[in-house]
Amino acid sequence: MTTTEIIRRDDAHVLHTYNRSPLALVSGQGMYAADAEGRRYLDFTSGIGVNSLGYCHPAWVAAVTQQAAALQHTSNLYYTQPCGALAEALCARTGLDAVFFGNSGAEANEGAIKAARKYSVDTYGAHRSKVITLVNSFHGRTLATLTATGQDVFHHDFGPFPQNFAYVTAGDFAALQAAADADTCAVMLELVQGEGGVVALDKKYVRSVAEFCKARDILLLVDEVQTGIGRTGTFLACEQFDLHPDIVTLAKGLGGGLPIGAFAMTRRVAEHMGPGSHGSTFGGNPVACAGALAVLNTLDAACLQNVNACAARLRAGLAKLPHVAEVSGLGLMVGIAFSDDVSAAAVRAAAEQRGLLVLTAKTRLRLLPPLILTEADVDSTLQILQDVLRNI
Repeated sequence: MTTTEIIRRDDAHVLHTYNRSPLALVSGQGMYAADAEGRRYLDFTSGIGVNSLGYCHPAWVAAVTQQAAALQHTSNLYYTQPCGALAEALCARTGLDAVFFGNSGAEANEGAIKAARKYSVDTYGAHRSKVITLVNSFHGRTLATLTATGQDVFHHDFGPFPQNFAYVTAGDFAALQAAADADTCAVMLELVQGEGGVVALDKKYVRSVAEFCKARDILLLVDEVQTGIGRTGTFLACEQFDLHPDIVTLAKGLGGGLPIGAFAMTRRVAEHMGPGSHGSTFGGNPVACAGALAVLNTLDAACLQNVNACAARLRAGLAKLPHVAEVSGLGLMVGIAFSDDVSAAAVRAAAEQRGLLVLTAKTRLRLLPPLILTEADVDSTLQILQDVLRNI
C-alpha cells in the first residue's frame, strides 16, 4: 500500500484522537525507520521513548521470537519463567523489593496510587488517601492518572474526577508543606517533567521533599515512565538525585517496543498488596517480559557510558545552533527552547521533510533518541537541525 492508501484507510476506521504527521512507517532497523515509499528517517523519537534499543535490535528480536514460539500467554493464574526473571532483574537494578506488571505507564501509575493508598489506609485509617502531584506533571490518561496530571488542559470534559488529589508548583517547597495535611498519603513526582516541557526538578528541592515525606511517613512515588531504563544516563533518574523512593513506576523503554508497565516498591508497601488487591489479565505477559529482559541485558555499563557520551555531544552541539535559547532535561531526554519567535512545531515539520523525526513538548522541541545511537547519529541530527534553523 502507498502512504496515501494507508492514511485514507486509517482515517476511515480509526478514532481521530491523534494529530498525526502524514507519514506511514512500514519498517525500521537500528536508528532508522522507512515509509511506504522507502524513504528513510533518522528517528530521534524512539516511539516517544519506547524503542530503547532502536528498531528490531537482534537480541530483542531473538528473545521475543523465541518466547512467542514457546508460550505467548497464560494469565496470572500460573507462573512463568520470564515474569519472575524480569521482576528479579528489576529489583536488582532499582534496589526495590517487589514488582507488579501491567501494560502501560498509566496503568503503572494507577497501580502505584492504589498501593500507596492501601498502605496508608491500612496503617492510618480511611481518611489518609490524599495524593499530591506537581503542576505541569503528566501521569497518564486513565481517570485517576488524568486527575493526578497537573495540567488543566487535560481536565476538561471527562469529569467527575476521583477525589483527594492536590497540585503544587514544582520547586515551591513551602507550597508542598502547606498542602501536605493529615490526610496526605503520598507525593508523586516526575524528576524530569516530560510532557510539561522537558524540565528537570531542582535537586535541593527533591531532597527536601524526600526528607519531608520520610519524616511524616508520606510515601514518595517517582514516575520514571519516561526517565527510567537508562534514558537520563543512569538506569533510574533517581540515582542522579540520590533518591530512594517507596514506589517507582516504569514503562515506555522497558519493553523495547512491546506494551509493558511496572511499579516496583519497598517490602513494607508490598506487604499490603495481597491477593485480590490488584490485577491485570495481560500483566507479566511472557513475550513482553522476554523483550524487557533483552533490554535490561543490553543496557549494561558500556551502553550507559555511550548514552552519557552521546548526550554530552548532543547537548553541546544543540547549544551552538541558531535560535537555541536553552537546552533542558537530562541525558537523552532533551528539550530545546527557541528564541526569536521560532516555533518548535515548525522546526519539527521542517526536520521531518529533511529525514529527521523529532517531537515537541509544549513550546519546546523534544528529542528522545534510542539509547543505541552513535556519535555519527548525533552529528547527522545536529547538521539537519542547523540547516532547518538557518532557513526557518
